[in-house]
Parts: sequence; C-alpha cells; structure tokens
Amino acid sequence: MQEIIQYLEDQADKVVQLQSGLVSIPALGPSNEGGGEKEKADFLHKYLRECGFEEIIEIHAPDQRGECGYRPNVAAWIRGRDTTRTLWIISHLDIVPPGDLSLWKSDPYSLEVDADTLTGRGVEDNHQSIVSSILAARAFMEQGIKPAVNLGLIFVADEETGNGYGLPYVLDNRRDLFKNDDLFLVPDFGTSDSTMMEVAEKSMLWLKISVQGRQGHASTPEKGINSLSASAAFILQLEKLHEIFPDKNQLFSPAGSTFCPTKKEANVPNINTIPGLDVFYLDCRILADYSIQDVIKEARSLGSDIERKYGVKIDYEIVYQQKAAPHTDPSSEVVQRLARGIEKVYQVKPRPQGVGGGTVAAFLRHRGYSAVVWATLAGTAHQPNERSSIGSTLKDAQVMALMAIDDQTG
Repeated sequence: MQEIIQYLEDQADKVVQLQSGLVSIPALGPSNEGGGEKEKADFLHKYLRECGFEEIIEIHAPDQRGECGYRPNVAAWIRGRDTTRTLWIISHLDIVPPGDLSLWKSDPYSLEVDADTLTGRGVEDNHQSIVSSILAARAFMEQGIKPAVNLGLIFVADEETGNGYGLPYVLDNRRDLFKNDDLFLVPDFGTSDSTMMEVAEKSMLWLKISVQGRQGHASTPEKGINSLSASAAFILQLEKLHEIFPDKNQLFSPAGSTFCPTKKEANVPNINTIPGLDVFYLDCRILADYSIQDVIKEARSLGSDIERKYGVKIDYEIVYQQKAAPHTDPSSEVVQRLARGIEKVYQVKPRPQGVGGGTVAAFLRHRGYSAVVWATLAGTAHQPNERSSIGSTLKDAQVMALMAIDDQTG
C-alpha cells in the first residue's frame, strides 16, 4: 500500500493538467442552455484510454436537445483480485453556468493555479472527484498492483438538472454492471475537515400555496378580502407542523423535520391596493419515518382554519417531492472502509451523518445498494471563483485507493 500512497503524493502536476483540460470544456446541460456533456465525455474517454484503462464503455441516454442527440455516461474499471465485486466511484460530468462574470477574478473556463488552490467553474463540483478517482485507479495500474476488488469509475450526465439522463438511466439500462454486494462512493458532497460521511437523507417536499381573496382599494378594506394578511397568518400557523411532526434523528443536523416558508411571488404593483391573490412556497425536509402525504394533509388542515377565519380560498400545488431513500447502515462495509481510509490519510475521526436534501446516492439506496457520500471540499460549488485544493484531491485519491485495497480486517 505504501507504493500507492507514495505515487499519489507525487501527482500534483497531473491534477493541474487534468483539471485544466476539464475546466476548458463547459459541459452545460440543455436546461442550462448548453449542448450537453459529449465533448467532456470524449475528452475523458481518450484520457482514460491513454492511462491504460482497457475496459471503458459509454451509456448513451437519448436526448434530442443535446448536440449529439444523447447524453453520455462513461464507465471504466480495472480488475481486482476478487473480480466478483466492484467499488464504484461515481462523479458527474456536467457543471452549472458561471453566473455573473463580473464576480469572477479570472475566466471561469481557464484554470487559475495559485499554490495549492485551483480556480475555475467545475473545479470542485465535480472535477476534483473525477480527478481523484482517476488518479486512484491510475496508481494501481502504474504500480502494477491489483486492488482487492474491481475499481470502477462512473462519470454521469445531468446531475445538475434532474439526473434523468444520468445515474438512474445507467442503473436501469445497464443492471448487468452491478452486483448486490458492490460498494458505492459518491464524492459529490463533503466538508473541508473530511469528517462527514453522508449516509441518510430526509424526504423533500416543495409546496406552492395560493391564497385567493378579493382585490380592493386600501382605503375601503371592508370591501376586499386581504390575501396578504391571510398568507401572513397562514405562514405563522404552519409553524405548528414542527409540533405535529416532532420526532428527532441525531444523524441529522438539525435533528428534526423542517418546514420553511421561502419564496414569495409579487402580488399587486401598487401600495394602495389590497391584493386578491398571494402566493408563497413552503420547503419541507421530512424525516423518513413520516409520510409526505401526511404532511400535506396537516398543512391543508391548518389552512382550513385560515380559510374560515379570513374568508379566503387556499390552493396547493406540489412543485417537487422526493421520498427519502432507505438509510445506508453506518456499520455497513462501504462506510467502514471509507472511515478507515479517512482516519489513515487525514488523521481525523469521521462520523456518519444525514443531510436535509437529496443526493445522487438516493438513486442507489432506492435500489437496495449501500452508498456513502464523501469528499474533502472547500464548499464553493456554484459560487463565483469556485475553488479546489490540489492537496485534498491527492489525499482523497489516497482514501479511495485504501478503500479498494482494504482487506476488511480493519
């Protein structure tokens, strides 16, 4: 194992080289006004072949909006001593747009290198993990060492805009690639101190709530029904959802379900008109033990009180809902392999934890696979001047390599 670690410690130049190539290819999905991921997939396919990967396949999800009529997903792997099992490391090809260019200190599509820091769109989300996983596999090949199990890399499309052409498509159309006891690492979320291993998610519900009153002049409020007043009262009433669904799970922070009023649409353009329609949104992150439908039912019940008191009519529209996937057991093999690797490389004590929103790992968990989400990240994804660390890239590669060579003796 020491040969692998030593090799990876000396690969800073390869990190910069590969990041430079990836950053220069703006793989924006059609929903983000881009042509898709084909150019980046072609670049990686060629790079993997030059690295020595002999087993590389592409899984094309049809999408006529893309520049080539499909969205590419790339899978590559090397054989281990036990060829019946695979450690899969899953990263994504697509990025988000750079946003306001005036907020960038440099061209987002040209890599900036400042000592250990790399700057450019996508360098953290998700290029860092693409590079780490490739270097981990390359270390085995160049040192002539077989991992304990197969080491597989998957680079999926469409993570940033819904996943419909990415990992779910791969799982549904190439089931032959995966075994029930395979191990899955998704390095697309993490903390800068390396300690958080994500093993669980809450269910998600986004509700659009439309409160219909009657528009009128503000000087004669008795002639109207003020939808804004009713909305304000309803927003306060919705706080009771925390009392109705009080359970806690210490895997999460916060430990309970959350129900947050968020976006509010404009109602009337002038000050002296009572609004007849007011629209706001509720973001719900719900512990898996609770039903999304029960939350909607209780929200409607609270709304009925508002309707009776204020004389309004309230409509509800589900904007998005996602039932939480089964948790990955913190004592499962993939989590324990990861924990041992983190402790050895970073000298910290990692902890299993849940998050409030969905991750790509949910698609694996819904299909019965044990998956863990982890990486060492600066937390600048989607921001201007997105950053990544060369050192963290190399150390994360070491953790991935340790997971692949772990003999399970601890």
